[in-house]
Amino acid sequence: MRLSREEVQHIALLARLGVDEADLQKFSEQLSNILENFEILQKVDTTGVPPTSHPVALSNVIRDDEAAPSLLPGEVLANAPREEDGCFRVRAVLE
Repeated sequence: MRLSREEVQHIALLARLGVDEADLQKFSEQLSNILENFEILQKVDTTGVPPTSHPVALSNVIRDDEAAPSLLPGEVLANAPREEDGCFRVRAVLE
């Protein structure tokens, strides 16, 4: 399926892309090639092939939540760029 210059301009407008004349020709060829590939894929017989959301089965690998002792305040603040009265000192965000 070949896309016309006007169709490419319309697609660019919908995508809010600014394109010049050189880009219109290049995008017309590239988008037409993509559509031709989809036309080829539509001809493939997929009867008996179950639909999938992902080609590989996925499973989450999550470790068990275990309680552990936390760091002492001095250890936590050892890497702080600035600290004041046992707390992190940060620059004011709001005036």
